[in-house]
Amino acid sequence: MKKLLITSFDMEVGGVERSLISMLTHFDYTRYDVDLMLCSHTGEFMGLLPKKPSLLKENMSYKTFRMPISQVLKQGKIPIGFSRLYAKYRARNGESTEKGYKQMQYMWKYALPFLPKVEKTYDVAISYLWPHYLVAEKVKAKTKIAWIHTDYSMVDTDVEMDIALWKDFNHIIAVSEQCKQAFIRKYPSLNDRVTVIENITSPELVREQAKENVKNPMNHDERFKIITVARLSHAKGIDQAVQAMKLLIERGYKDIAWYVVGYGGDEGLIRTLIKEYGLEENFHLLGKKINPYPFMEAAELYVQPSRYEGKAVTVGEAQLLGKPVLITNYPTAPSQVNDRVDGMICDLSPEGIANGIEELHQDDSLRKQLEQNCTSQEYQNYNELEKLYQMA
Repeated sequence: MKKLLITSFDMEVGGVERSLISMLTHFDYTRYDVDLMLCSHTGEFMGLLPKKPSLLKENMSYKTFRMPISQVLKQGKIPIGFSRLYAKYRARNGESTEKGYKQMQYMWKYALPFLPKVEKTYDVAISYLWPHYLVAEKVKAKTKIAWIHTDYSMVDTDVEMDIALWKDFNHIIAVSEQCKQAFIRKYPSLNDRVTVIENITSPELVREQAKENVKNPMNHDERFKIITVARLSHAKGIDQAVQAMKLLIERGYKDIAWYVVGYGGDEGLIRTLIKEYGLEENFHLLGKKINPYPFMEAAELYVQPSRYEGKAVTVGEAQLLGKPVLITNYPTAPSQVNDRVDGMICDLSPEGIANGIEELHQDDSLRKQLEQNCTSQEYQNYNELEKLYQMA
């Protein structure tokens, strides 16, 4: 039996973490002896991890990457703390307006000399979350595989540094064809290493969890209800959703209520916009939820207002619950929705979002047709894992 390692950071509520749980749940443990290494044993999804993979002991050096730098220094991890400070300085002095990706990239790269190696040797090592330095530099394995979940044409990274990293991997997995093509445009020399494996979906589990009895204000709201499940971040475009809601109110659609399940760094900005536009009665932040599916089930429409995506896990989950979905026209959108067949794609702007919602609000027959098309589709795709087994 082959020895296989899968690494990720933690199990906080998120689409990547949910897709990891689905993959681990449906993994073939008769073929592989699987270890799971999480840098931090934290997050509400820890309890959802299946029992079959062996969870390796937490290592404090790796856990420091999402701690405040002051806390890292107080714990005596002085070299790691100073490498974090230098990464922050270098990213801040770049030209990019979105510093987070480069800062994370530099942070891992500069901390490498001070991080311990994984002692065990594996046949296969899978790095499930970027940046992939842990598996590239600290794990011994015959075959190394890296997963990409985002549209690389939309994020600013140090390309030269990235290519040096990617070359340590035998295979690179993209979650959609458009995600793959965006990656290849940025890193054309890596074309032969990239394969598409879609996120593993668990229709039975999602439909079962959608029936769970939870405290849900949407159940008592008679208005036309929209739901979005996403991080409160620039990439997910929740600020655009607030602006779209403002436009809908101005057009007279006071019977619409928009609910958002999620958390993140943009919460303050979004709450400020809600208050500034006077939308307290129409735009509601529900916070972090381990089970978002009862909230999806209670809505008339699912909207994904993202600026970019690899392939949004929650859009597929809304579709398998038979919900009409509206997504913005980010570059990888066609891999997610067949426009006007199992969802709609709108212009990537507050006006475009408002126009799409207005059309679906007004056209009951279109909405019902999208629902029927989603309900009749087969979303189970466990056979996608066969592609992974062939690599490993």
